[in-house]
Amino acid sequence: MTHLIAIDQGTTSTRAIVFDDKLAPVATVQQELRQIYPQPGWVEHDAEAIWADVVATVRGAMAKANVAAKDIAAIGITNQRETTIVWDRPTGKPIHNAIVWQDRRTADACAALRTEGHEDAITGKTGLLLDPYFSATKIAWLLDNVPGAREKAARGALAFGTVDSYLLWRLTGGRVHATDATNAARTLLFDIRKARWDGDLAGLFAVPLPLLPEVRDCASEFGETLPELFGGPIRVLGMAGDQQAATVGQGCFAPGMMKSTYGTGCFALLNTGAEPIRSRNRLLTTIAYQLDGKRTYALEGAIFIAGAAVQWLRDGLHLIKQASEVNALARNADPAGQVYLVPAFVGLGAPYWDADARGALLGLTRNTGPAEIAQAALESVGYQTRDLLEAMHADGPAAAGTVLRVDGGMTASDVTMQFLADILGAAVDRPMVMETTALGAAYLAGLKAGVCPDPAGFSKTWQLDRRFEPAMDGPTRARKWAGWQDAVRRTLTPPQR
Repeated sequence: MTHLIAIDQGTTSTRAIVFDDKLAPVATVQQELRQIYPQPGWVEHDAEAIWADVVATVRGAMAKANVAAKDIAAIGITNQRETTIVWDRPTGKPIHNAIVWQDRRTADACAALRTEGHEDAITGKTGLLLDPYFSATKIAWLLDNVPGAREKAARGALAFGTVDSYLLWRLTGGRVHATDATNAARTLLFDIRKARWDGDLAGLFAVPLPLLPEVRDCASEFGETLPELFGGPIRVLGMAGDQQAATVGQGCFAPGMMKSTYGTGCFALLNTGAEPIRSRNRLLTTIAYQLDGKRTYALEGAIFIAGAAVQWLRDGLHLIKQASEVNALARNADPAGQVYLVPAFVGLGAPYWDADARGALLGLTRNTGPAEIAQAALESVGYQTRDLLEAMHADGPAAAGTVLRVDGGMTASDVTMQFLADILGAAVDRPMVMETTALGAAYLAGLKAGVCPDPAGFSKTWQLDRRFEPAMDGPTRARKWAGWQDAVRRTLTPPQR
């Protein structure tokens, strides 16, 4: 058993990657995931389609790598976090589409709880803010809006899980209802210091405790797959939310190390060590990973729209036919232009947390064309990242002088990465293996299986592909940053101005 499989179930695609015993990827199969938009601000996925894609991609990757179940030491799962699925225990079938992390339908419910004065106590236990981004209000919405759901939940006939938990249930034929600490920490129901579901929070959000999965370490015995799925049973030994898996994959095991992942959204995590740090600047305190019962914490900044802005250029505006075309288009932009895209298509995340904000293009002139809009979309990623790092610096010295390690699909864009280094005024390191989310999931599974080294040994295998050094002069950086701050102020909903 010399190979590992990572199931990387993301917001826009599902992938399976086979890794060899040196954690080098040897085969990848990917399926794009259809997005469902029932109403403005609502985002859903077909959970049955997710399950079908997982089975198909794992089988495809195994065939492509010419490996059988007997060759696989373990499977690791990483997933889009906060996305909420409630399913029927007897059948394993979801009672409704999955409600995606980007969905804003419960903004009013969050606002009501905030008005009632609950946010401070919730943040104290969970490290999170009251926002529809997280799972708890999504669960309550499903129980209240799917006919008969509350009654079924009351008699224990339903189960809740984020995508990892749902996949584990299906992979094991309903034998295991479990999640890991990093995914549990994103629900608004988990006390991150005591590492347990909180009854008071469950009561506040009207979520029955029996609905919730068992919480385990990120490297743990999660069960075995049904033999008929992949030609024999395979152990599931690793699990982590996508951003925490990327933190592991980047080898950010020491306090002060930082990574930022650029996929559909952008998520920056700063390892803060064994003690949680409560942010004074509207960042999230979360669990980076949990191994052998010991938790390591992180400060996190979440940006809802990063790569999704390029998808919008392709699918909404039809300015490009393929995402890869955006770089060449942006290079043709007028260097004198000052066009800003604030991509608040589903609200603004950290550090603003304005669920009602909507996207805006500012600074348009008669000379503005597709190239300038493409440039603004790519630059919005850098500006939003700086928002996060400014907040992290304000929270304490831990982030001072940190080199940012980056990963995810957008990091293939040299244009985007160079602007990121320029607007931050700091070095940006791109690793040899850019898909570190899947690498982290595979490593966690391999660690438990005994085929991978300890974290210190794994960290030594990290390899640099390219370091982007800032090349922008100070006055230009200051002018551009001031323009972005003004654009955001114009986009925020009036109560937050």
